Parts: sequence; structure tokens; C-alpha cells
Amino acid sequence: MNKRKGQLAHILITFIAFSIIAPVIGQEYRSGPAEKDFVGYLFAYFKGNAVADESVCFAVSTDGYTYRALHNNQPVLDSKVISTTGGVRDPHILRGEDGKSFYMVLTDMTSSKGWDSNRAMILLKSEDLIHWKHHVINIQERFKGHENLKRVWAPQTIYDPAAGKYMVYWSMKHGDGADIIYYAYANAEFSDLESEPRVLFLPKNGKSCIDGDIINKNGLFYLFYKTEGHGNGIKLALTDSLTSGKWIEQPGYKQQTNDAVEGSSVFKLNQSDRYILMYDVYGKGKYQFCESVDLDRFKVIDHEVNMDFHPRHGSIIPLSRSEFKKLTDRWGTPSDIKLSTKKNPILDGFYADPDVLYSNKTKKYYIYPTSDGFNGWGGYYFKTFSSTDLQDWKDEGVILDLKKEVPWGPRNAWAPTIAEKKVKGDYKYYYYFTAAQKIGVAVADLPTGPFKDSGKPLIDFKPNGIKGGQEIDPAVFNDPKSGKSYLYWGNGYLAVAELNKDMISIKQNTIQVLNVDRTFREGVYVIFRNGTYYFLWSEDDTRSENYRVRYGTSSSPTGPIHIPENNIVIEKDPSKGIYGTGHNSVLQVPGTDEWYIVYHRFSYPDGIHMGDAAGFNREVCMDKMEFGTDGSIKKVIPTH
Repeated sequence: MNKRKGQLAHILITFIAFSIIAPVIGQEYRSGPAEKDFVGYLFAYFKGNAVADESVCFAVSTDGYTYRALHNNQPVLDSKVISTTGGVRDPHILRGEDGKSFYMVLTDMTSSKGWDSNRAMILLKSEDLIHWKHHVINIQERFKGHENLKRVWAPQTIYDPAAGKYMVYWSMKHGDGADIIYYAYANAEFSDLESEPRVLFLPKNGKSCIDGDIINKNGLFYLFYKTEGHGNGIKLALTDSLTSGKWIEQPGYKQQTNDAVEGSSVFKLNQSDRYILMYDVYGKGKYQFCESVDLDRFKVIDHEVNMDFHPRHGSIIPLSRSEFKKLTDRWGTPSDIKLSTKKNPILDGFYADPDVLYSNKTKKYYIYPTSDGFNGWGGYYFKTFSSTDLQDWKDEGVILDLKKEVPWGPRNAWAPTIAEKKVKGDYKYYYYFTAAQKIGVAVADLPTGPFKDSGKPLIDFKPNGIKGGQEIDPAVFNDPKSGKSYLYWGNGYLAVAELNKDMISIKQNTIQVLNVDRTFREGVYVIFRNGTYYFLWSEDDTRSENYRVRYGTSSSPTGPIHIPENNIVIEKDPSKGIYGTGHNSVLQVPGTDEWYIVYHRFSYPDGIHMGDAAGFNREVCMDKMEFGTDGSIKKVIPTH
């Protein structure tokens, strides 16, 4: 084993050991998109050394190669408002760990005043990429011991999982010394640095280094930096611990040109194992793009890249469909940028078992899913999403946390369902949920909560005659004919009971087990149309690509259930890469005969390759559901 490979092996072994003993630090709840949801890119950059060009501009791309400027290549932020010098440079943008926050850091500087003229950086935070809160951090004024500070250049930020905080790092030069890359942790509001600047990296040769850019790949941190005054190239160092001071410096330069370069930035292509290293060939006023899989060997791909602007030192992050739309709604859509019309999944991130509701109180639609993406179905909180048009869905946040609010069932938050009922002239919301393989109920005055648990399980027993299965997957149905409300549940069997008027208890003498057929597994849902009750259920296992929905009909909400000959409602479509379509709810658009089925499927496109993990990495979709003239449900063709 050569020395370099031995060093890398040591890093990997150390990382694995650290991962085993280190506590899990990070966001408590998950929000926002997963990589599967990314459909484009945002490029933040500045344009040049003229004061008017020292400002933040945005561009977008759908493929990572063709970029078009937003806002006619004009600034999206006013440098005079956010800076102390009147100019900003080197924008670095980062998606937050919580999935809904964005962070940007800038050099507070205008080059017209000289390269040693600035002492400050700017921290910015946004929830929507449009509106940014900014705070100027003047290092010389904020911290002692920097009287001979000459410049503060090119700040960037990265989430440090070992600290559970955002690290800001930048280069500073004091007196006649070298440019050194320092770091400090930002506070929770990203409005200040909460720790003294400390040295993050200085090459062993003691030469200046600037423009550091760090990317985390499989637990290793790759630092690309420019050697200043010593080759003027981009070099690479690796570590498994950002603050350890133990960096493995790699030989050679990573830029693929003999021209001087600066301002390198690395980003990962969406749904790919490829990375792009880009840098500013500042002497020639152009950018160069290179591609790599291992972040070690790069090839030039300039012939594949097309831009209608000339960027300087910038950075790129991925965008979800909703984020892309927000930016183009605000700054305009470039004429030759076309976002696909794909509509599924409708929620960003991993969610499953969706229950859908139209609220007569708020006149909005709501989806109540299982929070998915937890190993072994280990989620412990519930969220809701709202929409006014069934297209754009807003994350309304956590509405019930089992660990904090449901002591009798602090784990396995699965498959909720909700009912809206008018009580004393106002609407109340009754939320039935699975917790620790029991069914509970919580109540709220609004569809977004806060929901208060009743304090005990509603269903924690098996109906008479049932020996197997689980007490999960509740479904609630308000019968428009009788005014009564019913609760259905069961895995491996289907039970029903009439709810009392308080909606938080059942009439024990009404419990019965309904006979379906051998295809019934779980996830029942009941609707009423033209005098007929429709029972929809899921067949097979949620880990199976063959998980699908069937239906039966009845003249009563308590059966008996008639099974039509061709009763598949929705199933996989391998030609589209769609698998595991099941556990549905159904929405009737108020006042119409327009119906939609809301269901989950394996995450696309990787779910089919995940084995059992596909069963807890699911995504929520919606398609139109139609009826034949004979009242039969037409088979739904799942879509993207």
C-alpha cells in the first residue's frame, strides 16, 4: 500500500469509528426536497470589478450545463443596502439541513478601493430564495487581536455534523503574513459568528491559500483551494473532521488549464454520481467546467456548457420544482428554459399513506401523510400540507409529535386519517393516527392544529375472532345519508365501529369484522357516490413493487362488500418506472363529480433498486379517478 492510499484508508477507518460512537446531531424534523425531487439548479455569481457589477446575480439551469441569467442579468439584491462598502463579491449559497432554509455568504468589498481594503463579510438567510435577511460581520471590529488585518476574502459555509452547526470559513491576511483559511461557527439565527476565528487550513509549505470550497462526500470533506503566489492553481486536501487540523494534501493541481484560475466551486449533478468543478479563468474572463466521479480526476466539459452571461466567482445549488417556480415567478422565466410538465410526486421529500381533506372552514385542501424516510418505518411525528389549487403544496409543519405529546405511543407514527365535523356551529378536526401499533385520536380547531391527543389509545385490541394482523391504518368516514361517523382499521383484517358523537370513542357494540377477500391487506378508504359506498384497499406488502389498490362496493357503510370482477384501481407501471402504488385516499372536489386518488409509490427512480428500504422511502402522488356509466371505478393510469 502506498503512502497516499494508506492515509486515505486511515481517514475512512477513523470516519467509520467516529460514526459508530458519535451522537446523532442535527435537525429534529425533516422538511423540503430530497435529491429525487431536484429538477434544476441555481447559480449565484457576481459579474466583474466595476462597482455596478459587484453584486449578487442569479441564473438557472434544468440540466446543469445550460444556464440562463434571471432578471436580465441584473442584481437580485442591492449591494448598497446589504454591504458597508457598496459592493459584494464571491457569493456562496447553501441549502440548509432543515430542508427549508438557505444560507448565503458574501465578501463585503469593492475592488475599486484596493485588494486590501475590506475587513467584513455578510451573512444572509432566506426561507424562499427571494427574501434575504442580512448581517454584516466586521472581523476587525467584532473580535480582538485583528488590528493588522488587511483583508477578508471569499467566505463560504458548510454544515458540520460533528458540531451540529454551520461553519463559516474564509481567508484572511494579517500584515505581511500569508493568506490563511479561518473558520468560526455561526449562531442559530445565522446573524453572527459565535466563536473566535480559528485556523482551518494552511498548507504545510506555509504559502498563502484563498478561495476555499468544501464538499462533503460520504463523510469525507474535500477542500479545494487556490494557492496564492505559489503556482496560482487549485489544489485539494481531505479530512474526516473539519476542525481537527489533520488534512491530507493531495499532489498536483486540479484545474485543467495552464491559465491562472480562482474561485473554484464544486457541486453534484442531480440524480447522478458525477460532480462538476468550475472555476474562474479570470485573466481571460471566462469560466471552465470540469467533470469527475471521484473528485480526484477531472475532464474538461466546456463544449457541453452554455451560458448567456459571464460569471465571476460563484456557486451552484440544486432546486426542486417548487423552488425553481418561485424564482422564475419572481424574476421571469428565460425564453429557452423549459421546465417539464411532470406533476408527480406532489410533495417534496419522503412521505406515505396520504389522507386528503377539503376544509370547509379554510377553503383549502390538506394532505396528512406518514413522515417517511426513517429506517424500519421509525418516524415519530406527523405533518400536514395545504393547497388552494391541488398543485402547489405548502408544508404547514409538524402537527403531532409522538415523543413529546403521546406518551402511550411514542414511536411508529403511521397512516393518519382526519374528519371535519361541525360542533356547536363551528368546525372541529378529529385526527386518527397509528402510534406503536395502536390507534389514537387527537382534536384541533383548525386543520393545521395544534392537535391535542385524547390521552389514551382508541383502538389497542383485536376484534373478536381475530388472532393475527396489526391494529393500524385507521380510516374515518362521515356517512352523508345517516349523519353517523365510522372508524375502519386493520392489517390482515378489516374492522369497523361507529364513533360516538364525541368522535373520540367508539360504540363497542357496533364493532364488526367485514368480509372482503384474500386480496385485502390494509389501508382501507371509504367514499360515497350516487347511493353507493365504495371500499378501496391495498393488496400485497408496501415493500413489494406489486402493492396496489382494489375496490368493492356496498349499499351500507358496514357492508356486505361486493367484489367486482375487474376491481384494480391502480397498480405499477414498469414502462414508466412506477412501482408500489398503494395506500390511498380519495378526494371529491366540492360541488362537482371530479375525483382524485392520492396514494404513495416507491420513490422514483431509485426505489425499485432499494430492496425492503423501498417500503419506507416512499413519495406521495395524485391522479384523476373516474367512474364508468355503470358506477364502476375506471382503472387509474399512474403518471409522472
